[in-house]
Amino acid sequence: MRGAKRRLAALCACAALSFASFHSPAQSPANTPTASIWTTTRFPQDQSRDWWDAAWWERGILATAAANAEVKARTTAYRSGDTDVPVTVLAPQGKGPFPVVVFLHGRRGIDEVTRLVPLRLAARGFTVVVPDLYSARFIEAMPVKHDPATEEDAARAIDFALSLPEARGQAKTCVVSHTRGGYYTLKALVTHGRQAKVACVAAYYPHWQHPEAPEAAQVYQYAPEIERLEVPTRVYMGEHEQYQRARQIAAAVDAMRSRKRDVALTVYPGVGRGFEFRGPDVRTFADDLAAKDAMLRSAEFIRARLGAAK
Repeated sequence: MRGAKRRLAALCACAALSFASFHSPAQSPANTPTASIWTTTRFPQDQSRDWWDAAWWERGILATAAANAEVKARTTAYRSGDTDVPVTVLAPQGKGPFPVVVFLHGRRGIDEVTRLVPLRLAARGFTVVVPDLYSARFIEAMPVKHDPATEEDAARAIDFALSLPEARGQAKTCVVSHTRGGYYTLKALVTHGRQAKVACVAAYYPHWQHPEAPEAAQVYQYAPEIERLEVPTRVYMGEHEQYQRARQIAAAVDAMRSRKRDVALTVYPGVGRGFEFRGPDVRTFADDLAAKDAMLRSAEFIRARLGAAK
């Protein structure tokens, strides 16, 4: 009898503890930080972090890649209307030729982590033109509204890239972008008539809709320019991409396929948006696998398309 009472008391204590934990202020929705509401899967390798590769993260060096190069940078500018657009040119050290490509940033702009994406591309053996479309127009990072002037600035980046000495003998370039940079790419090529100068597009989860389009259009429609995009295109996104963006991208890719365009979509399991630049404090093994694979796919695609464009 005494043992039964002890067991009953223990069960009551556990129930009380569970109830208190569930209803404690720290766990109530009103007191929970927004970031902690989202589910994050942490695998054992994300705890040990034995996969971490500082050479890849900081300098874009891949241990198994055929093409690896240390990267040097120079800054310059090009003219777009009455504005000077600041640009960084990233290039491999050593003797080329190193084909010239363009990188168009997204809504974050160019910062300490997004700058690493074009750097890693340069480490694959390319000269990468990286315009800062926001600094040119005094636009703060993470803008909600869209400035149409950035479209022409993006188009001029393509002209500038092909005017560089490194591009001598190069008939076309390729454009790599992420997030809103996908929209700048679309407008530069289709609306501003640069398709004839571009051999390929590689886009990380592109925002293929006008940033100020109504909510329903953001979810259920893509920008009409998609139907006139003829440049071979490769798209990368994570399995856990935001629903409205993933649906939009998939619909756009289907539309391009129905028009017999050269387009392919790669979806990476276990990752969401930002997998190519998420910082060390939140980065996972899956992020790194996806980022490296997308970079190698892009490099192979660009080399093939620029070779075909000669």
